[in-house]
Amino acid sequence: MSKHIIITGTSRGIGFELVQLFAKQGHQVLALSRNEKPIFDLNLKNVTVFSFDLSDHEAYKKVENFIAKNWKQVDVLINNAGALLNKPFSEISMQDFENIYRTNVFGVAELTRVVLPFMKKQSHVVTISSMGGVQGSMKFPGLAAYSSSKAAVITLTELLAEEYKDSGISFNVLALGAVQTEMLEEAFPGYQAPITALEMAEYIFDFALNGNKYYNGKMLQVSNSTP
Repeated sequence: MSKHIIITGTSRGIGFELVQLFAKQGHQVLALSRNEKPIFDLNLKNVTVFSFDLSDHEAYKKVENFIAKNWKQVDVLINNAGALLNKPFSEISMQDFENIYRTNVFGVAELTRVVLPFMKKQSHVVTISSMGGVQGSMKFPGLAAYSSSKAAVITLTELLAEEYKDSGISFNVLALGAVQTEMLEEAFPGYQAPITALEMAEYIFDFALNGNKYYNGKMLQVSNSTP
């Protein structure tokens, strides 16, 4: 059965692959990204795409209006968009921290808040975090703002699952290990990840549609490296 899926951060990497996976299975997709051209150029008939900046207050109204007018309900929200900063802590300004948190934390919270009224029993909110945001995991210098923001959405997910536990809506967060994306290349130039963006997208695709049967308020570590 066709579902209504919203995905953020769709211009490249995992988000770009996810849109195509859902579209090929006949689902209706709203693809949100600051750069809408890559998805727009695919010309997929059941995909709506528009430019969306998580730090722009007006953008959320546009999403809300689209859902109310065209869909009426949302089955899956995948908070995939993320901003990365790799900079020594001594050089990270308050503005830098705010910019990362505005996208990775405040943006996730606000889009979820806007979409929730359109969700019903068995809907699923999936937020993409990072192994760097998991307490006790290996940490890397330069990622103080990024990894701490990814830790924040893990706790946010647990809180939302508790607050909405009587609604039948599930909230889960996936802490991803290294995936071969442009973002990884920016963080760790030259590093070769063991998993491609498409392989990870296939996992997230399946989890978004089925994971809510088994999990709610959980953080799953999707990483094949140790520690």
